[in-house]
Amino acid sequence: MSVRPATPWTYEDYLHFPDDGKRYEIVEGEVFVTPAPNMRHQDIVGWLFVRLYQHVDRHGGGRVYVAPVDVVLSPTNVVEPDILFVADADKDRITRANLQGPPTLAVEVLSDARHDRVRKRRLYAQFGVAEYWIVDPDGERVEVHRLAGQEYPTPTLLEAGTELTTVLLPGLSIDVTALLNAGG
Repeated sequence: MSVRPATPWTYEDYLHFPDDGKRYEIVEGEVFVTPAPNMRHQDIVGWLFVRLYQHVDRHGGGRVYVAPVDVVLSPTNVVEPDILFVADADKDRITRANLQGPPTLAVEVLSDARHDRVRKRRLYAQFGVAEYWIVDPDGERVEVHRLAGQEYPTPTLLEAGTELTTVLLPGLSIDVTALLNAGG
């Protein structure tokens, strides 16, 4: 659901939204509200977060967070990626309350295709998120968007039987089959 006011919503408005179990995000001043994610979504988020966290814990390189975490890209753009990684080079963006600026890597488990594949993809590219992963449980694949200039060209599509790797986390290898079967 989307709410468009006469004047754009801001992070200051966002701070007064109700704590009602729904996820609120502001994209270009417009509020988007989604219900709590389903259990399969949560199984995948939890499984992937643990692997990323363990990798960073062992090898360093940054910090990994799981939603809810406010990512304040600008006063009128506030999002909550399911998982985010902030590289050591970007750690000055981490504040006690939120992340002020883009994460190095944002991960979404697909909930709303238009929101995740269109709005957030465009927003993440605009603000310089180096990599954006969309885990699509129903499509049984992971879409890996890597920033080239100020846009994401055609994503790399990874299906069962492949490994997800990234230059952002050297040595990390995620079994896509295991990821898509998390909790199952």
